[in-house]
Amino acid sequence: MAATMVETPPPQLITTIEWSMMDKKKFFPLYTMSSFTVRCALYPLTLIKTQIQVQRKKEAYSGVADAISKIYKNEGVPGLYRGFWLSSFQIISGIFYITTYEGVRYELGKYDVSPKLKSFIGGGCASIVGQTIIVPFDVLSQHLMVLGLVRGRANMQNPKMNPLGLDLDKRMSKAALAKEVAVRVYQLHGPLGYYRGYTASLAAYVPNSALWWALYTAYQDEMLKIAPAWVSTLLIQCAAGTLGGFTTTFLTNPLDIVRARLQVEGVGTMKEIFKTLWAEEGLVGLYLKGLSARLLQSACFSFSIILGYESIKRVALSDEFKPRVRW
Repeated sequence: MAATMVETPPPQLITTIEWSMMDKKKFFPLYTMSSFTVRCALYPLTLIKTQIQVQRKKEAYSGVADAISKIYKNEGVPGLYRGFWLSSFQIISGIFYITTYEGVRYELGKYDVSPKLKSFIGGGCASIVGQTIIVPFDVLSQHLMVLGLVRGRANMQNPKMNPLGLDLDKRMSKAALAKEVAVRVYQLHGPLGYYRGYTASLAAYVPNSALWWALYTAYQDEMLKIAPAWVSTLLIQCAAGTLGGFTTTFLTNPLDIVRARLQVEGVGTMKEIFKTLWAEEGLVGLYLKGLSARLLQSACFSFSIILGYESIKRVALSDEFKPRVRW
């Protein structure tokens, strides 16, 4: 009688690479380089989004294409990177952000918590840590961004666009201008001026971060169920991240406008800014102001971040897990 051959089933594929599966010495340097590259490439969209959000109605730009054209015409490529070096400190907060996110998910993994809830809580906690570090740099960089909106425009005399009262006709280097902004913020508002809009930042970014990671996990799980086996897992993850970014952007856009106005103008409360925006823009304007720029930024940012993040996780993966992870 012939012996019966019993095949050993292949090991189950890993779709979510956990914190404990990676070599951190590989992960952190690669993540830092990837984060800097993405932020450098997409910074002009961040600048344009902020300028459109802060302008009154359409007094400077009618949309994203108009903003790019006018900024490039007036200031060239440097104008699209106004405030970039201050904003690039987000890379530091990004390291703390991703470490908090993965750390919280790892700790929650010890309990019976669903993947979506782990991602939601992890994303919220990560945002609190990240915003606490980055808000002072964010305040300064947004002042520099908005200065580009009023420089050279005689028809824009609104003092709210230049709340620090800087002499825009005075020629200064970028470093000198950044120092002047930092000094003026301190003189006008004291040390707490660097955390102007911190509550608004938490209100805008904590829900955004929590929702984005939860939706990313949810979209990924559902797409993996219906996608053919030959479709790249990494491609599915990039698509899931982009869809998550679109969804959260629609839901949180008014909060982001309030945050930008509060940090730049430095006066009023969230409630007062909401009232002002409602009077100026109405309900439709409150949701649509800067939305196209933010959607474009969100789509590019979400896709790029997930592409880099998930690729780096695969590269930093411990050898024992590599056979079970598919690109």
